[in-house]
Amino acid sequence: MSGHSKWSTIKRKKEKTDAQRAKIFTKIGREIAVAVRESGADPGSNAKLKDIIAKAKANNVPNDNIERIIKKAAGESGGANYEEIVYEGYGPSGVAVIVEVLTDNRNRTAAEMRHYFDKYGGNLGQSGCVSYLFARQGVLLVEQDGVEEDTLMEDALEAGAADFLADGDVFDVRTDPDSSFGAVRDALEGKGYAFLSAEVEFVPGTTVALTSPNDIKNMNKMLEMFEDNDDVQAVWHNWENAGEGEEA
Repeated sequence: MSGHSKWSTIKRKKEKTDAQRAKIFTKIGREIAVAVRESGADPGSNAKLKDIIAKAKANNVPNDNIERIIKKAAGESGGANYEEIVYEGYGPSGVAVIVEVLTDNRNRTAAEMRHYFDKYGGNLGQSGCVSYLFARQGVLLVEQDGVEEDTLMEDALEAGAADFLADGDVFDVRTDPDSSFGAVRDALEGKGYAFLSAEVEFVPGTTVALTSPNDIKNMNKMLEMFEDNDDVQAVWHNWENAGEGEEA
């Protein structure tokens, strides 16, 4: 879930263990439940829920799981009251980090986030300290295998995409995060394209390269700690050489 090298990120996702995939399913399930409680169980009238379902499918969450979570959330009264919080800070050598969480205990989560930053050579900052280095963009990734670049580019731009990139072994379609993300995703899905990833992301405008083996090790460890935390939904950063050394 990094913000820079999309293909290296996708490869890491593909290589996740069963336990890690189960954790991803659990986190997305929490997002679905919150969206249902906020605006209802119909993705036709709940745009946020529709977006999360697309994200779930891109992460290979089975349809039966998605339907079960929606039905359960729609039938629940009360339950955990999750709060959306965004933490910002710095990793080793000034790498900018944004962490999105859903938590039912703000104090516990804040203490954990601060601990992860401090433990691995970074520090938790104030709101806004690094977010200005990123732009919110809709990002749709399509594996290049068997896909005609010119055809996909034409279909994407016709649907309202803002940009089209070839990155490693994937095609990267960029959209406005609000006005066109859902429309472009739906149009491409309707034409038979399958997504490796489909979500609104924090995309960095500039990146930071780490050269010290210790910094690389600490940055990977920090990312692992964030991603292993049940409250953390997404982690974005501007580390240029993400994935070097130990897996993030």
